[in-house]
Amino acid sequence: MRVTRTLRATVGAALTGALLLTASGTASADQTRKDLWPLEAFGAQDLWKDATGKGVTVAVLDSGFRTTHQDLPGQFLPGPDFGPAQQAESAKHPKRPNEDVRDHGTAMAGIIAGRGHGPGGSEGVKGLAPDAKILPVPTFDNNGQATRWAVDHGADVINMSYGGSVRDGDMCESIHYALEKGVVVVTAAGNDGWSKRSYPVGCPGAIGVGAVDQYGEASGDNNYNSDMDLLAPGVRIPTVRGTSDSGYKTVNGSSSASAYVSATAALLKEKFPKLTPGQIANRLVKTAGLAKAEKAKGLKLPDAHYGYGFIQPGPALRKDIAAGPKDGPLAMPKGEAPQAGVKPGVEKGADPNPRMGAKDKFMLYGGIGLGALLVVGIVIAIVAVTRSRRNANQSWG
Repeated sequence: MRVTRTLRATVGAALTGALLLTASGTASADQTRKDLWPLEAFGAQDLWKDATGKGVTVAVLDSGFRTTHQDLPGQFLPGPDFGPAQQAESAKHPKRPNEDVRDHGTAMAGIIAGRGHGPGGSEGVKGLAPDAKILPVPTFDNNGQATRWAVDHGADVINMSYGGSVRDGDMCESIHYALEKGVVVVTAAGNDGWSKRSYPVGCPGAIGVGAVDQYGEASGDNNYNSDMDLLAPGVRIPTVRGTSDSGYKTVNGSSSASAYVSATAALLKEKFPKLTPGQIANRLVKTAGLAKAEKAKGLKLPDAHYGYGFIQPGPALRKDIAAGPKDGPLAMPKGEAPQAGVKPGVEKGADPNPRMGAKDKFMLYGGIGLGALLVVGIVIAIVAVTRSRRNANQSWG
Protein backbone atom coordinates (compact mmCIF):
# COMPACT_ATOMS: atom_id res chain seq x y z
CA MET A 1 0.00 0.00 0.00
CA ARG A 2 1.06 3.64 -0.35
CA VAL A 3 1.52 5.62 2.81
CA THR A 4 0.22 9.07 1.87
CA ARG A 5 1.43 12.37 3.24
CA THR A 6 -1.86 12.81 5.07
CA LEU A 7 -1.54 9.42 6.73
CA ARG A 8 1.99 10.19 7.77
CA ALA A 9 1.00 13.47 9.34
CA THR A 10 -1.78 11.72 11.23
CA VAL A 11 0.46 8.87 12.34
CA GLY A 12 3.21 11.27 13.38
CA ALA A 13 0.83 13.30 15.54
CA ALA A 14 -0.66 10.19 17.10
CA LEU A 15 2.75 8.77 17.89
CA THR A 16 3.83 11.97 19.58
CA GLY A 17 0.78 11.67 21.79
CA ALA A 18 1.59 8.05 22.53
CA LEU A 19 5.07 8.98 23.70
CA LEU A 20 3.70 11.57 26.08
CA LEU A 21 1.14 9.14 27.45
CA THR A 22 3.76 6.45 27.87
CA ALA A 23 6.01 8.81 29.75
CA SER A 24 3.24 9.44 32.26
CA GLY A 25 2.34 5.74 32.41
CA THR A 26 -1.25 6.23 31.24
CA ALA A 27 -1.19 5.05 27.63
CA SER A 28 -4.63 3.64 26.75
CA ALA A 29 -5.17 0.39 24.89
CA ASP A 30 -7.32 1.92 22.14
CA GLN A 31 -4.76 4.70 21.55
CA THR A 32 -2.06 2.04 21.37
CA ARG A 33 -3.92 0.33 18.53
CA LYS A 34 -4.36 3.62 16.68
CA ASP A 35 -0.64 4.30 16.93
CA LEU A 36 0.42 0.86 15.70
CA TRP A 37 1.58 2.22 12.34
CA PRO A 38 3.34 -0.93 11.01
CA LEU A 39 0.04 -2.78 10.66
CA GLU A 40 -1.33 0.10 8.59
CA ALA A 41 1.86 0.34 6.55
CA PHE A 42 1.87 -3.39 5.79
CA GLY A 43 -1.84 -3.51 4.97
CA ALA A 44 -2.27 -6.18 7.64
CA GLN A 45 -5.99 -6.76 7.10
CA ASP A 46 -5.36 -7.81 3.50
CA LEU A 47 -2.18 -9.63 4.51
CA TRP A 48 -4.09 -11.86 6.90
CA LYS A 49 -6.20 -13.17 4.00
CA ASP A 50 -3.01 -14.96 2.87
CA ALA A 51 -1.56 -16.02 6.22
CA THR A 52 -1.85 -15.32 9.94
CA GLY A 53 0.92 -17.57 11.27
CA LYS A 54 -1.48 -20.39 12.11
CA GLY A 55 0.33 -23.62 12.98
CA VAL A 56 3.70 -21.85 13.31
CA THR A 57 5.73 -21.65 16.53
CA VAL A 58 8.03 -18.69 17.13
CA ALA A 59 10.56 -19.11 19.92
CA VAL A 60 11.41 -15.81 21.59
CA LEU A 61 14.75 -15.96 23.40
CA ASP A 62 14.77 -13.10 25.88
CA SER A 63 15.34 -12.06 29.49
CA GLY A 64 11.83 -12.89 30.70
CA PHE A 65 8.10 -12.86 30.01
CA ARG A 66 4.73 -11.93 31.52
CA THR A 67 2.55 -14.67 30.09
CA THR A 68 -0.69 -13.22 31.49
CA HIS A 69 -0.86 -9.93 29.56
CA GLN A 70 -4.36 -9.18 28.30
CA ASP A 71 -3.18 -8.93 24.67
CA LEU A 72 -1.56 -12.37 24.67
CA PRO A 73 -4.31 -14.75 25.81
CA GLY A 74 -3.38 -18.36 25.14
CA GLN A 75 -0.39 -17.38 23.00
CA PHE A 76 2.38 -18.81 25.17
CA LEU A 77 3.44 -22.43 25.02
CA PRO A 78 5.20 -24.05 28.01
CA GLY A 79 8.80 -22.89 28.39
CA PRO A 80 11.89 -24.85 29.46
CA ASP A 81 12.63 -26.17 32.94
CA PHE A 82 15.68 -23.92 33.12
CA GLY A 83 13.56 -20.85 32.28
CA PRO A 84 12.72 -19.67 35.83
CA ALA A 85 16.37 -19.82 36.92
CA GLN A 86 17.54 -17.89 33.86
CA GLN A 87 14.80 -15.28 34.32
CA ALA A 88 15.80 -14.90 37.97
CA GLU A 89 19.44 -14.51 36.98
CA SER A 90 18.51 -11.81 34.48
CA ALA A 91 16.67 -9.97 37.24
CA LYS A 92 19.90 -9.81 39.25
CA HIS A 93 21.66 -7.97 36.42
CA PRO A 94 19.26 -5.26 35.17
CA LYS A 95 20.48 -3.05 32.35
CA ARG A 96 18.60 -0.08 33.79
CA PRO A 97 17.51 0.83 37.33
CA ASN A 98 14.12 -0.63 38.35
CA GLU A 99 13.89 -2.57 35.09
CA ASP A 100 11.31 -5.35 34.98
CA VAL A 101 13.05 -8.32 33.45
CA ARG A 102 9.77 -9.40 31.79
CA ASP A 103 9.31 -6.17 29.86
CA HIS A 104 11.43 -6.81 26.78
CA GLY A 105 10.44 -10.40 26.04
CA THR A 106 6.75 -9.66 26.52
CA ALA A 107 7.01 -6.72 24.11
CA MET A 108 8.62 -8.91 21.44
CA ALA A 109 5.95 -11.58 21.89
CA GLY A 110 3.25 -8.93 21.42
CA ILE A 111 4.78 -7.59 18.19
CA ILE A 112 4.91 -11.11 16.80
CA ALA A 113 1.65 -12.68 17.99
CA GLY A 114 -0.39 -10.20 20.03
CA ARG A 115 -4.14 -10.64 19.70
CA GLY A 116 -5.37 -7.47 21.36
CA HIS A 117 -8.42 -7.47 23.60
CA GLY A 118 -11.85 -5.88 23.82
CA PRO A 119 -14.56 -6.21 21.15
CA GLY A 120 -13.10 -8.30 18.35
CA GLY A 121 -9.61 -7.75 19.72
CA SER A 122 -9.86 -4.12 18.60
CA GLU A 123 -7.80 -2.61 21.42
CA GLY A 124 -4.20 -2.96 22.52
CA VAL A 125 -1.40 -4.60 20.55
CA LYS A 126 -2.04 -6.97 17.68
CA GLY A 127 0.92 -8.80 16.23
CA LEU A 128 1.75 -9.26 12.58
CA ALA A 129 1.29 -13.04 12.95
CA PRO A 130 -1.61 -13.16 15.43
CA ASP A 131 -2.28 -16.89 15.05
CA ALA A 132 1.32 -17.96 15.65
CA LYS A 133 2.26 -19.41 19.04
CA ILE A 134 5.07 -18.10 21.22
CA LEU A 135 7.62 -20.44 22.78
CA PRO A 136 9.07 -18.34 25.63
CA VAL A 137 12.70 -19.19 26.37
CA PRO A 138 14.31 -17.08 29.11
CA THR A 139 18.02 -16.72 28.56
CA PHE A 140 20.78 -14.89 30.37
CA ASP A 141 24.09 -16.67 29.88
CA ASN A 142 22.94 -19.81 28.07
CA ASN A 143 22.27 -18.73 24.49
CA GLY A 144 23.38 -22.06 23.02
CA GLN A 145 21.31 -24.16 25.43
CA ALA A 146 18.26 -21.94 24.84
CA THR A 147 18.61 -22.14 21.06
CA ARG A 148 19.00 -25.91 21.00
CA TRP A 149 16.08 -26.36 23.41
CA ALA A 150 13.85 -24.20 21.19
CA VAL A 151 14.81 -26.22 18.11
CA ASP A 152 14.16 -29.53 19.86
CA HIS A 153 10.77 -28.35 21.15
CA GLY A 154 9.10 -27.35 17.91
CA ALA A 155 10.32 -23.87 17.00
CA ASP A 156 9.87 -22.92 13.35
CA VAL A 157 11.35 -19.44 13.83
CA ILE A 158 13.69 -18.16 16.55
CA ASN A 159 13.74 -14.47 17.46
CA MET A 160 16.86 -13.09 19.18
CA SER A 161 16.32 -9.41 19.92
CA TYR A 162 19.62 -8.91 21.74
CA GLY A 163 23.34 -8.80 21.16
CA GLY A 164 26.79 -8.00 22.49
CA SER A 165 30.50 -8.04 21.71
CA VAL A 166 31.06 -11.51 23.14
CA ARG A 167 30.50 -14.66 21.15
CA ASP A 168 29.58 -17.32 23.71
CA GLY A 169 30.94 -20.83 23.34
CA ASP A 170 27.92 -22.40 21.61
CA MET A 171 26.24 -19.33 20.13
CA CYS A 172 27.02 -19.70 16.43
CA GLU A 173 27.18 -23.48 16.59
CA SER A 174 23.66 -23.66 18.04
CA ILE A 175 22.37 -21.31 15.31
CA HIS A 176 23.99 -23.62 12.76
CA TYR A 177 22.14 -26.51 14.45
CA ALA A 178 18.86 -24.58 14.14
CA LEU A 179 19.38 -23.86 10.44
CA GLU A 180 20.14 -27.53 9.74
CA LYS A 181 16.81 -28.42 11.36
CA GLY A 182 14.95 -25.96 9.12
CA VAL A 183 14.49 -23.21 11.71
CA VAL A 184 14.69 -19.55 10.63
CA VAL A 185 16.87 -17.48 12.99
CA VAL A 186 16.29 -13.71 13.18
CA THR A 187 18.60 -11.40 15.15
CA ALA A 188 18.75 -7.71 16.03
CA ALA A 189 21.56 -5.64 14.51
CA GLY A 190 21.98 -3.57 17.68
CA ASN A 191 21.48 0.09 18.55
CA ASP A 192 24.98 1.44 19.25
CA GLY A 193 25.44 3.20 15.91
CA TRP A 194 28.80 1.50 15.34
CA SER A 195 30.32 -0.75 12.69
CA LYS A 196 31.91 -3.28 15.06
CA ARG A 197 30.77 -6.89 14.78
CA SER A 198 28.46 -8.19 17.50
CA TYR A 199 26.71 -11.46 18.24
CA PRO A 200 24.48 -13.34 17.61
CA VAL A 201 23.85 -11.20 14.51
CA GLY A 202 27.43 -11.94 13.43
CA CYS A 203 26.79 -15.69 13.28
CA PRO A 204 26.53 -17.08 9.72
CA GLY A 205 22.97 -17.80 8.65
CA ALA A 206 21.29 -15.44 11.13
CA ILE A 207 19.12 -12.78 9.49
CA GLY A 208 20.41 -9.43 10.79
CA VAL A 209 17.76 -6.73 11.15
CA GLY A 210 17.92 -2.97 11.72
CA ALA A 211 15.19 -0.44 12.49
CA VAL A 212 13.44 1.75 9.95
CA ASP A 213 10.88 4.51 10.53
CA GLN A 214 7.51 5.02 8.84
CA TYR A 215 9.18 7.04 6.10
CA GLY A 216 11.51 4.24 5.05
CA GLU A 217 14.59 5.81 6.65
CA ALA A 218 17.07 3.64 8.55
CA SER A 219 17.54 4.57 12.20
CA GLY A 220 20.79 6.35 12.95
CA ASP A 221 21.14 4.11 16.01
CA ASN A 222 21.46 0.94 13.94
CA ASN A 223 24.79 -0.85 14.00
CA TYR A 224 26.05 -1.06 10.45
CA ASN A 225 28.27 -3.59 8.72
CA SER A 226 28.04 -6.62 6.47
CA ASP A 227 25.77 -8.38 8.99
CA MET A 228 22.91 -6.01 8.17
CA ASP A 229 20.48 -7.93 5.95
CA LEU A 230 17.08 -6.25 6.25
CA LEU A 231 15.24 -3.35 7.84
CA ALA A 232 11.83 -3.45 9.55
CA PRO A 233 9.68 -1.10 11.66
CA GLY A 234 11.58 -0.17 14.79
CA VAL A 235 10.87 3.51 15.45
CA ARG A 236 8.00 4.61 17.72
CA ILE A 237 6.52 1.15 18.06
CA PRO A 238 3.68 0.71 20.61
CA THR A 239 4.19 -2.49 22.61
CA VAL A 240 2.80 -4.34 25.60
CA ARG A 241 4.68 -4.14 28.90
CA GLY A 242 5.77 -6.84 31.27
CA THR A 243 5.12 -4.73 34.36
CA SER A 244 1.37 -5.44 34.43
CA ASP A 245 -1.34 -7.31 32.53
CA SER A 246 -2.58 -4.08 30.95
CA GLY A 247 0.58 -1.98 30.49
CA TYR A 248 1.82 -0.36 27.26
CA LYS A 249 4.76 1.74 26.14
CA THR A 250 6.37 3.06 22.95
CA VAL A 251 9.83 1.82 22.02
CA ASN A 252 12.60 2.31 19.45
CA GLY A 253 15.28 -0.05 18.23
CA SER A 254 16.31 -3.08 16.25
CA SER A 255 14.70 -5.39 18.81
CA SER A 256 11.23 -4.47 17.54
CA ALA A 257 12.48 -4.67 13.94
CA SER A 258 13.75 -8.20 14.54
CA ALA A 259 10.36 -9.19 15.96
CA TYR A 260 8.58 -7.90 12.83
CA VAL A 261 10.87 -9.96 10.61
CA SER A 262 10.25 -13.03 12.80
CA ALA A 263 6.51 -12.46 12.43
CA THR A 264 6.87 -12.16 8.66
CA ALA A 265 8.90 -15.38 8.63
CA ALA A 266 6.03 -17.03 10.52
CA LEU A 267 3.57 -15.91 7.82
CA LEU A 268 5.88 -17.31 5.14
CA LYS A 269 6.34 -20.56 7.06
CA GLU A 270 2.58 -21.04 7.12
CA LYS A 271 2.16 -20.45 3.40
CA PHE A 272 5.40 -22.11 2.24
CA PRO A 273 6.13 -24.80 4.84
CA LYS A 274 8.66 -26.63 2.70
CA LEU A 275 11.01 -23.69 2.17
CA THR A 276 14.39 -23.80 3.91
CA PRO A 277 15.57 -20.91 6.13
CA GLY A 278 17.71 -19.72 3.22
CA GLN A 279 14.73 -19.78 0.87
CA ILE A 280 12.61 -17.84 3.37
CA ALA A 281 15.41 -15.27 3.49
CA ASN A 282 15.40 -15.26 -0.32
CA ARG A 283 11.75 -14.22 -0.41
CA LEU A 284 12.38 -11.46 2.12
CA VAL A 285 15.41 -10.17 0.20
CA LYS A 286 13.83 -10.38 -3.27
CA THR A 287 10.83 -8.32 -2.15
CA ALA A 288 12.60 -5.78 0.09
CA GLY A 289 12.10 -2.10 -0.68
CA LEU A 290 13.97 1.18 -0.44
CA ALA A 291 12.76 4.73 0.11
CA LYS A 292 12.90 7.02 -2.93
CA ALA A 293 15.90 8.90 -1.58
CA GLU A 294 17.91 5.70 -1.23
CA LYS A 295 16.86 4.46 -4.66
CA ALA A 296 18.11 7.72 -6.10
CA LYS A 297 21.54 7.13 -4.53
CA GLY A 298 21.94 3.91 -6.48
CA LEU A 299 23.10 1.99 -3.44
CA LYS A 300 24.99 -1.22 -4.04
CA LEU A 301 23.02 -3.87 -2.16
CA PRO A 302 23.43 -5.24 0.38
CA ASP A 303 24.38 -1.92 1.96
CA ALA A 304 25.93 -1.68 5.44
CA HIS A 305 23.14 0.64 6.61
CA TYR A 306 20.17 -0.67 4.61
CA GLY A 307 20.99 -4.29 3.91
CA TYR A 308 18.73 -5.31 1.02
CA GLY A 309 16.05 -2.83 2.15
CA PHE A 310 12.96 -2.91 4.36
CA ILE A 311 10.66 -5.91 4.48
CA GLN A 312 7.41 -5.93 2.48
CA PRO A 313 5.35 -8.87 3.77
CA GLY A 314 2.62 -8.57 1.12
CA PRO A 315 4.91 -9.06 -1.88
CA ALA A 316 6.91 -11.67 0.06
CA LEU A 317 3.73 -13.73 0.43
CA ARG A 318 2.19 -13.12 -2.97
CA LYS A 319 4.91 -12.71 -5.59
CA ASP A 320 5.85 -15.60 -7.84
CA ILE A 321 9.44 -16.19 -6.73
CA ALA A 322 11.52 -19.28 -7.47
CA ALA A 323 12.54 -21.07 -4.28
CA GLY A 324 16.17 -20.82 -5.28
CA PRO A 325 19.15 -22.61 -3.73
CA LYS A 326 18.77 -24.22 -0.29
CA ASP A 327 21.14 -21.74 1.36
CA GLY A 328 19.55 -18.64 -0.17
CA PRO A 329 21.33 -15.29 -0.57
CA LEU A 330 22.90 -15.00 2.91
CA ALA A 331 26.26 -16.32 4.07
CA MET A 332 25.57 -19.70 5.65
CA PRO A 333 27.71 -21.76 8.04
CA LYS A 334 29.91 -24.42 6.45
CA GLY A 335 30.03 -28.13 7.18
CA GLU A 336 27.84 -29.93 9.68
CA ALA A 337 26.67 -28.41 12.95
CA PRO A 338 27.79 -29.96 16.24
CA GLN A 339 24.88 -31.98 17.54
CA ALA A 340 25.89 -31.40 21.16
CA GLY A 341 26.49 -28.01 22.74
CA VAL A 342 30.01 -26.56 22.69
CA LYS A 343 31.29 -25.96 26.23
CA PRO A 344 31.14 -22.30 27.33
CA GLY A 345 34.45 -20.51 27.15
CA VAL A 346 35.81 -22.45 24.18
CA GLU A 347 35.09 -19.62 21.75
CA LYS A 348 35.02 -16.11 23.11
CA GLY A 349 35.22 -12.67 21.64
CA ALA A 350 36.44 -9.45 23.25
CA ASP A 351 35.47 -8.34 26.73
CA PRO A 352 32.37 -6.11 26.22
CA ASN A 353 33.35 -3.98 29.26
CA PRO A 354 37.16 -3.69 29.27
CA ARG A 355 38.94 -1.55 31.84
CA MET A 356 39.72 1.98 30.69
CA GLY A 357 43.31 3.15 30.69
CA ALA A 358 44.40 6.76 31.22
CA LYS A 359 44.38 7.47 27.50
CA ASP A 360 40.92 6.01 27.11
CA LYS A 361 39.64 8.11 30.00
CA PHE A 362 41.14 11.26 28.50
CA MET A 363 39.51 10.54 25.16
CA LEU A 364 36.19 9.70 26.81
CA TYR A 365 35.87 12.80 28.94
CA GLY A 366 37.39 15.03 26.29
CA GLY A 367 34.87 13.62 23.86
CA ILE A 368 32.04 14.37 26.26
CA GLY A 369 33.07 18.01 26.39
CA LEU A 370 33.33 18.26 22.63
CA GLY A 371 30.03 16.46 22.23
CA ALA A 372 28.28 19.00 24.42
CA LEU A 373 29.31 21.76 22.01
CA LEU A 374 27.76 19.86 19.11
CA VAL A 375 24.40 19.03 20.70
CA VAL A 376 22.61 22.23 19.63
CA GLY A 377 23.72 21.83 16.03
CA ILE A 378 22.70 18.19 15.94
CA VAL A 379 19.24 18.94 17.33
CA ILE A 380 18.71 21.61 14.67
CA ALA A 381 19.82 19.18 11.97
CA ILE A 382 17.49 16.45 13.24
CA VAL A 383 14.52 18.82 13.18
CA ALA A 384 15.33 19.81 9.61
CA VAL A 385 15.67 16.22 8.45
CA THR A 386 12.45 15.20 10.19
CA ARG A 387 10.52 17.98 8.48
CA SER A 388 11.89 16.99 5.09
CA ARG A 389 10.87 13.36 5.63
CA ARG A 390 7.30 14.30 6.26
CA ASN A 391 7.12 15.49 2.65
CA ALA A 392 8.17 12.14 1.15
CA ASN A 393 5.83 9.34 0.09
CA GLN A 394 6.75 5.73 0.76
CA SER A 395 5.43 2.48 -0.69
CA TRP A 396 5.46 -0.52 1.65
CA GLY A 397 4.01 -3.01 -0.82
